[in-house]
Amino acid sequence: MKASELRDLTAEELKAEHLRLLKSQMNLRIKRSMEQMAQPHMMKAIRRDIARVQTIMRENRNG
Repeated sequence: MKASELRDLTAEELKAEHLRLLKSQMNLRIKRSMEQMAQPHMMKAIRRDIARVQTIMRENRNG
């Protein structure tokens, strides 16, 4: 998701998106540990999406 799209979300929607991304990251870690990971590039993409969401949340909190 792009940063401009994230800036349009409410605080509650950002929290929900953050939780969804964390769950996705955990599922990918489990798949990686069991050597069933078909798309290893997704780890990097999700990590960056989490950072984007956290940055937008911090911007909203600090004004």
